Amino acid sequence: MFYRENGQFKIAYRADQQIFPIAQDRWAVLALIAFAFIGVPFLADGYLFRAILIPFVILSLAAIGVNILVGYCGQISLGSGAFMAVGAYMAYNVFVRIEDMPLVLALLAGGFFAMLVGIVFGVPSLRVKGLYLAVATLAAQFFCDWAFARIGWFTNSSSSGSVAVSNLSFLGWTIDSPVEKYLFCLTFTATFALLAKNLVRGAIGREWMAIRDMDVAAAVIGIRPMYAKLSAFAVSSFIIGVAGGLWAFVHLGSWEPAAFSIDRSFQLLFMVIIGGMGSIMGSFFGAAFIVILPIFLNQALPWVGNLIGVTVSTAMISHAEFMIFGVLIVWFLIAEPHGLAKLWSIGKQKLRLWPFPH
Repeated sequence: MFYRENGQFKIAYRADQQIFPIAQDRWAVLALIAFAFIGVPFLADGYLFRAILIPFVILSLAAIGVNILVGYCGQISLGSGAFMAVGAYMAYNVFVRIEDMPLVLALLAGGFFAMLVGIVFGVPSLRVKGLYLAVATLAAQFFCDWAFARIGWFTNSSSSGSVAVSNLSFLGWTIDSPVEKYLFCLTFTATFALLAKNLVRGAIGREWMAIRDMDVAAAVIGIRPMYAKLSAFAVSSFIIGVAGGLWAFVHLGSWEPAAFSIDRSFQLLFMVIIGGMGSIMGSFFGAAFIVILPIFLNQALPWVGNLIGVTVSTAMISHAEFMIFGVLIVWFLIAEPHGLAKLWSIGKQKLRLWPFPH
């Protein structure tokens, strides 16, 4: 009843092509963004920021990058963790080797180098696809794991193999407390989400989706597969690299190559599958699900075990987490391939018709 667009007339093409053409959607999104920036810092405590909100915001940004490549362009990638690692380590080197380097420029530089690596490992997509492309991108993961663990230059010749950053600041704003870290990461994610949404709605986004749906037909109508695929790898790797820099600088503070192992690549791919491929909003849904589920299981499984008189160990919780992830991925691939974003879209369509039968 309240979710109707009756009377909302569009008198210009520009108005008809808005990101959220329905007024209720626009107001709801603006209210959600305002609450995220203004309300959450007053309501959440330090644990909530460190355990849920900051990881959710950063992983949402990384999932957006993966979704551009996998969801919109249809190029399977298992090297997302490697691109995050490139963004983290190159941002670190730019930050410590160039005097008075601004934090934001260092993070963007990390994204730039990740983009270059992404383009190099995206070249096989011009010849292979599907499982073969996944194996090719998997090579990037193993190569980067080896390079960052064995080549001392990347870690500034650290004897322990781990690196650390401290005293982060931007334009005189010291980024130290959990609230400040959350707002800093949220600003990055909101900005890149808006840019990504406009990209996929534009000409380049339509080229990506044409390649995804049928690359031969796309080439016949004049779309250049090489340009479309490599641009998708470039944009995706840049966003993932920036997310990797944020994960290392803001969330971890101190890290080693294991922080960006192949497990991270699979985690990001699961986010896209569960949240919804080809959906910017689905990236947020998938990140929220992946971040919250382990915490929920850590709390719920011991409680259920106490009710039935069974001792639930930490290892059992970890195994249950993997099993539940596997079952959910199989279920989404069979029952709803477009993930939680599609369920959200179906719910909105039902609201538009409620209370009439449909």
